[in-house]
Amino acid sequence: MDDFLIRFNEVLSAINGVIFHDFVLYTVLGVGVLFTIWSGFCQYHALSHGVAVIRGRYDDHDDPGAINHFQALSAALSATVGLGNIGGVAVAIALGGPGAIFWMWVVGVFGMALKTTEVTQSMLFRNTKKADDPHGGPMWVVEEGLAQRNPRWRPIGRVIGVLFCITLLIATITGGNMFQAWNVAVVTEDGLGIPQPLVGAIQAVLVGAVILGGIKRIGAVAGRIVPIMCLIYLIASFYVLGVHIGELPEMLRLIVASAFNPAEASGAFVGASFGLAFLWGMKRALFSSEVGQGSSPIAHSAAKTNEPVREGVVAGLEPFIDTIVVATLTSLVILSSGAWNREGETTFDSAPTFVAASQATDESEPNWTLSTRDLPRKTRKAESISGPWKEGDPVFVIARYGDVDEQTGTDLQRVTGTVVPAGEDPETWAVDWAPVNAATAPVLESPDIYRDYVGAALTSHAFDRVTPGLGKWLVLFSSWLFALSTMISWSYYGEQGVIYIAGERWVIPYKVFYCAAIVLATVGLVTTDAELDNLTTLGTGVMLVVNIPIMLLFGAAAMKAYRRYFERLKAGEFDKHKAATLTDLVEGRDPEDES
Repeated sequence: MDDFLIRFNEVLSAINGVIFHDFVLYTVLGVGVLFTIWSGFCQYHALSHGVAVIRGRYDDHDDPGAINHFQALSAALSATVGLGNIGGVAVAIALGGPGAIFWMWVVGVFGMALKTTEVTQSMLFRNTKKADDPHGGPMWVVEEGLAQRNPRWRPIGRVIGVLFCITLLIATITGGNMFQAWNVAVVTEDGLGIPQPLVGAIQAVLVGAVILGGIKRIGAVAGRIVPIMCLIYLIASFYVLGVHIGELPEMLRLIVASAFNPAEASGAFVGASFGLAFLWGMKRALFSSEVGQGSSPIAHSAAKTNEPVREGVVAGLEPFIDTIVVATLTSLVILSSGAWNREGETTFDSAPTFVAASQATDESEPNWTLSTRDLPRKTRKAESISGPWKEGDPVFVIARYGDVDEQTGTDLQRVTGTVVPAGEDPETWAVDWAPVNAATAPVLESPDIYRDYVGAALTSHAFDRVTPGLGKWLVLFSSWLFALSTMISWSYYGEQGVIYIAGERWVIPYKVFYCAAIVLATVGLVTTDAELDNLTTLGTGVMLVVNIPIMLLFGAAAMKAYRRYFERLKAGEFDKHKAATLTDLVEGRDPEDES
């Protein structure tokens, strides 16, 4: 099984190296700049007119659609504001450094234009044969768009649409499902000691109970969960930032400075090059906000409106809320608390050396391992924050390998291990160190031993460094809400892909498989943040490769509709009425309904 997983991750890495080449990232960013300029900076209208739209001031109960603007935004946000904001941001900082956050901001700003454009396109070409159950997304854009240009091109559009849906299903199962389930399982096992497979089974049951009700139930659940989970997370984040208020200017300076002159290795941080900071900032922002992927247009296409641009402007708020607000707060918590370049949990009494690994039989196999397995007790400070060692805790030390790593720009690398009992004494621990491959024996950089906080666990640790226990319960609670809401919304995305490819008869089998994948993610398929990144990168990358050309092909149609809509708005052609109450928005009641 271990050999299979190693080969599986090697294959994923090779695929990701192609579909997520730097050229793809530059292209996505360039398309965002293009639509920003082409639309005349639509970010402004998203933050102004978009807010009025989600408040129900332009709603009309006679328009086609299944859910209101607020519910559509909530459903889309429930897929984006999730563990990408908790775990994904932590991964970006741990591997790319503070500079990664700057590039997340860049993607967030230009992502508002991408999101506005792709949703407008989906609304222009959505299928409304069933007025109360419309279908939309890039697959409908390319099929209907090409058919309108020339009816004989419909088969070509159909083929491209099916290709997009295949990429959609890959992203659904990996980033929209397994990434979420694994992170929750890790945090829950770490905090409550519940075995990961059991956590996966519980998640599968809860998700299944919601997705069987279709988009209306998904919209209703999302409309309740998203505001609550965002409010709780924001309050806790502001508390931590309040404690470190004096350090915030320096943290903001560090983010900007490190974007162009990456931060040096310090503590648990082994360093990052400019390219690595840029890569991780872009990847995590794209995964977190889903800009350019073509996923959230599927949720927005269910919105009740007869004005395509109106929903597109609403969608422009997503990257702002997701990346500029929530992800930024997470990053500032991690940076200001010192979790990203933290000190070790304990220290070797005398620094051990690396010795030849007995199992190595040729130069291609790991050939060095640490000379000792003994694990000293945590320092008093470390125990007060995260408690004593537990069996299964991931740990690492930092060593110099001699050769400079092109990604980090240094010769520092982590040597990982797992905490195991040293004997019958319950307070005595050892480490099973993973062997490493190097031309010469690595040398420890310092005698410090670090607890490896992966993904959401690093964010949890950051909160705990301010108030022990806060991170454990906050991230545990938030992870469950964020992950469940994300998995619920992504299940709908995948469902629409299945309907487009094979029809509604395959929806139930798909939902069963979707819930089974939740459990699969928690039984050992994913064990590290590198393996986790392999899965999420695959899903994000394949969708970008297919969807960006579709956006460019029909970009002119979206921009023409965009300009025309705001000309009509300025001319006062649209009725505007009193904003709906929050209860009406959450419940999906139209402002004009008297009942």
